[in-house]
Amino acid sequence: MENAHSPISIPDASPKPYKKSFVSSLMEATSFRSPFKEDTYFISHLKPSEKKALQELKDKLMASHGPDGECTMWGVSLVAKDEKADVILLKFLRARDFRVSDSLHMLEKCVAWRKEFKADSVGEEELGFKELEGVVAYMHGYDREGHPVCYNAYGVFRDKDMYDRIFGDEEKLNKFLRWRIQVLERGMSLLHFKPGGVNSMIQVTDLKDMPKRELRVASNQILSLFQDNYPEMVARKIFINVPWYFSLLYSVFSPFLTQRTKSKFVISREGYAAETLYKFIRPEDVPVQYGGLSQPNDLQKPASEFSVRGGEKVNIQIEGIEGGATIRWEVVVGGWDVEYGAEFVPNAQGSYSIAVEKPRKLSPTEAAILNSFTSREAGKMVLSVDNTSSRRKKVAAYRYIVHKSALE
Repeated sequence: MENAHSPISIPDASPKPYKKSFVSSLMEATSFRSPFKEDTYFISHLKPSEKKALQELKDKLMASHGPDGECTMWGVSLVAKDEKADVILLKFLRARDFRVSDSLHMLEKCVAWRKEFKADSVGEEELGFKELEGVVAYMHGYDREGHPVCYNAYGVFRDKDMYDRIFGDEEKLNKFLRWRIQVLERGMSLLHFKPGGVNSMIQVTDLKDMPKRELRVASNQILSLFQDNYPEMVARKIFINVPWYFSLLYSVFSPFLTQRTKSKFVISREGYAAETLYKFIRPEDVPVQYGGLSQPNDLQKPASEFSVRGGEKVNIQIEGIEGGATIRWEVVVGGWDVEYGAEFVPNAQGSYSIAVEKPRKLSPTEAAILNSFTSREAGKMVLSVDNTSSRRKKVAAYRYIVHKSALE
């Protein structure tokens, strides 16, 4: 049974104002410029010219392949007269600004590539990249709007042995690219291809420790494969732990990206991963390494979010805990660098508070706290987050569950 709880803020010294760096200002400007507006794929929402282009593309496909022709993607026949086919065709049209001949050329090349690459069956293959699963590229949870989320992190390739083992020659590189497409195809299987449904995913790319020079060839090939064969499949591209030199890299590949693609970008500098991800993904669905609560054997319930201003201490009180009950809780603060502690305060006068977790400083890389406590008497649990030594506001989240005594 859940119990009443309330965060209590205890303000301390106010933080001093500080100036934003040039790179920080640039990143913020990039993040909030021309936000991407996702298509609904309802035919009734299209402009007359767009409806005409869709019909023209369908007519051309029918003329080329016939009603029984082999022209499918993700289990959807593109010559079928249904809404799923329309969603996919609209993606190719949107990618080419509704220029029908260009869209048809792109689509035909994609159909040919999928057949040659055997993309429809790659999801079931065993490619032998166990060490990369859940580390380099992986699907994990959903955002607040129901989009599946794919995380990408290439920092492990700073290790030369790891790099040589995965990218040592062209054959290894091609095998890695196949594995990366496998991850993407598994994500594609989660999409609805339905008007008003979830028709795209979220890409989160962690740039921390990414060896940019060494991965240039692989990165270019991945980008090319994705752009050529998965048009409009990404609703938002979130870059986290962005280093200072990102602005230089961005200036290099920016000319090759459409304005529509760039409008999907959200850029977050190092140390602000949780703050950025919480805007789009609930804390319980964010991996622990990025300041979330999603970890094996978690509480499997929604989290409560709160923030801790610089110079502030917040106490979270979980009241109504009965004697003999066990409380389990999780708490995380994005970028930690705060002091955290937990104590149980009995209701009875004269009883002493119990230090369940003595206050301690937690580093920026600390994972979420997961703990439990069984009370001998009725009382409340108090979780404290002390941010008085910092001037930076931090996002945080917690959740808990109380199990009554088994003797009742």
